[in-house]
Amino acid sequence: MSTRKPLRLGVAYDFRNPPESGLSHQQLYAAIMDQVAWLDGLGLDLVWFTEHHFVDDGYLPSWIPVAAAMAARTKKVRFSCDVCLLPFNHPIRLAEDLAVLDNISGGRVEMGVGMGYAPHEFRGFGMPVARRVSLTDEGIEVLKRAFTGETFSFAGKRYQFDQVKIAPGYVQPGGPPLWIASMAEAGALRAAKFGTNLLPQGERERSLDPWLAKLKEEGRDPADHRIGIIKSCLVTDDRERDWGAVRAAERRRMEIYNKFREEAGGHGGVAGISEGKRIPQTWVVGDVDHCVAELSAFIEEYGFTDLVTWAVPPGMRPDQTNSSLEHFARDVAPRLRARFS
Repeated sequence: MSTRKPLRLGVAYDFRNPPESGLSHQQLYAAIMDQVAWLDGLGLDLVWFTEHHFVDDGYLPSWIPVAAAMAARTKKVRFSCDVCLLPFNHPIRLAEDLAVLDNISGGRVEMGVGMGYAPHEFRGFGMPVARRVSLTDEGIEVLKRAFTGETFSFAGKRYQFDQVKIAPGYVQPGGPPLWIASMAEAGALRAAKFGTNLLPQGERERSLDPWLAKLKEEGRDPADHRIGIIKSCLVTDDRERDWGAVRAAERRRMEIYNKFREEAGGHGGVAGISEGKRIPQTWVVGDVDHCVAELSAFIEEYGFTDLVTWAVPPGMRPDQTNSSLEHFARDVAPRLRARFS
């Protein structure tokens, strides 16, 4: 009988900082560092980052330095990303950076990877969009070999390496746990092929079900892996007072993704997917009991083991979200963990 992995809960950051926040980038970074140190003390399990490039409001382009700075100020939280865009990250360099971060954090690092879709990013890196699949597949293959701690060689279409060994070694045997993002069947099957954790988005029947089916078909147990998502939660006794600012920031957050998708001709995941079929990533807003009930039903339905809420939506300041996050960490998270652990 398989046992599901214990539920882990946390926060996600993109460090977007439009003028509405009233903070400089430096001030926002400092305030978020303080917030994460505090949330670590409140017992949250996870801090995730998202990565994008060449965005005017400072969308986080480089998550590992941030995770390293946070690792020095925390004891418990684990750091990961949803996602690191693999075509723009040289896999050997990435493996080295992760080895250093694994040591700084005492083995508290994981990594989610995806292949990107925004044309302006590929232009910025001087790279054809057509290479994204091969760069991603080869990048994952190289990371998996690097994480063994053994000397390896690799001969692919995009990368060739001869007798490479990553030093320093990883704290975690086998290196940081890997996650693969899936927005369609190809991503789900990629995660099954490489035996990683899963970050499904979009339609369940395309991003999650094919992964489950493939593992079962091959006699593997999905419960051996984790399934994670960003699903935001605003814990408030006064929706009228608190939801307006978050809703405006959420609109701001989605505008950039819609722009990316438009430029990509509708690609990039969830364009064209009907709300009915999509794994819902809409905010849960309400008091503690409401949030526990809604998130419990959501976790139950899709089998999630890892769930994070946006901590500081773009244009807001960390002090504006602290009250909700405190209730999430102190009141919501323990009840969810008790139910699913």
